[in-house]
Amino acid sequence: MNIIITGASSGIGFETALELSLHTGNKIVAIARSANKLRKLLEIAKGINPDCTILPVEFDLVNDDYNVLVPFLKERLGTVDILINNAGALINKPFLETTEQDLGEMLQTNVVSHFKMIKHILPLMQAGSHVVNVGSMGGFQGSVKFPGLAAYSASKAALHILTECLALELAETGIKFNCLALGSAQTEMLETAFPGYQSPVLAFEMGKYIADFAKTGHKFFNGKVLPVAVTTP
Repeated sequence: MNIIITGASSGIGFETALELSLHTGNKIVAIARSANKLRKLLEIAKGINPDCTILPVEFDLVNDDYNVLVPFLKERLGTVDILINNAGALINKPFLETTEQDLGEMLQTNVVSHFKMIKHILPLMQAGSHVVNVGSMGGFQGSVKFPGLAAYSASKAALHILTECLALELAETGIKFNCLALGSAQTEMLETAFPGYQSPVLAFEMGKYIADFAKTGHKFFNGKVLPVAVTTP
């Protein structure tokens, strides 16, 4: 399978890329802003499976030029079977201290970057391909909400609705769109949101779940926002 995953340099994205690299038949483009962390990913993946194919790509989803990225992807992959939009950021700040710039940053990173990625990658996908957006329980309607996360949660809610809209509008293409609204997993982002909280779910466990869902979930779901959480938070 030809797979693209964003936000692959740390946390859940890192672990998902590692899990996918265990299968020698997968060709994985791992995208992130940190070249050093991507090199570490490649080093660890090769240590586990010397025959794996991971192509590290240093790219800023918000600011860099997609007209440079897409020709590279066409050349190295040709077609894309799975796109995992995992990149994201979090601001933890009381609402009255949250600025419009903070909200704009959350929307750019957590929604607009994925919007742009999907738009540019869709021409490389075909019937049976799967787009997986990584959302959050913070943006899941009816879930428990927490102070300080208004901008982050609002941006994730927007990503959830975008997923539903694309599944409907592009149904005739045969490309499936789903979103996993993740609960807590032990990552740096969780520590930022809930300092001192220990999640019962480890990052590698969540990474394995996302990898498995990306490969098979489109056979059972389309246009769904699926909560993946065992605790609150």
